[in-house]
Amino acid sequence: MKAVIYCRVSTTKETQETSLARQEEELTALAASRGLEVIKVIKEQASGYDLEREGILALLSTIKDKQVKAVLIQDETRLGRGNAKIALLHCIVKEGVKLYSISHHGELQLSESDSMVLQIVSMVEEYQRKIHNIKIKRGMNRAIEHGYKPERNLKNQGENSGRERKEAPLAEIVRLRGNGLTFAEIAATLRGFGYQVSKATVHRRYQEYVDKQQE
Repeated sequence: MKAVIYCRVSTTKETQETSLARQEEELTALAASRGLEVIKVIKEQASGYDLEREGILALLSTIKDKQVKAVLIQDETRLGRGNAKIALLHCIVKEGVKLYSISHHGELQLSESDSMVLQIVSMVEEYQRKIHNIKIKRGMNRAIEHGYKPERNLKNQGENSGRERKEAPLAEIVRLRGNGLTFAEIAATLRGFGYQVSKATVHRRYQEYVDKQQE
């Protein structure tokens, strides 16, 4: 099983550098005892309350891109403190990655309060996803009611269809806007039909159209 070792101290004092080296040594031994293949060791000196850390961002990127299934830490506070800790625990657990810690002599056991908060966060995230899908469906239905014909705009199927579908159909944006749909609803509608566009992109394309008309 591929694993990453993450070590952190809060300051740049020399004594903290010694702590970093000790964390790496102990976690390397823990990985060996569990038969884990360490592909990367990340060490940083930064506050645990700060989410904008090069080391933690590298960790999140690695577990997503390198099929890492285990992260080794001294204890959960090395990931972060306060809300930052909960947010990072959620990101890691959501990727299906196991946490191992020195403090637990193996797989990390979350406290009852941390487990409860993570469950709440997961439920909120799931409902946000459902609400987003409802918005897309609502936007699509409104667009179709106002004459939007997806079969006409998605006719270029085949080997090169992906690249062509990334372009936002300006004529439809203009027409749907004229029918009273918001930019957010237009973007959601087009995404539902395969166009990878954001609200900002829709607004920018529409504004470019308006500017050209005024010229």
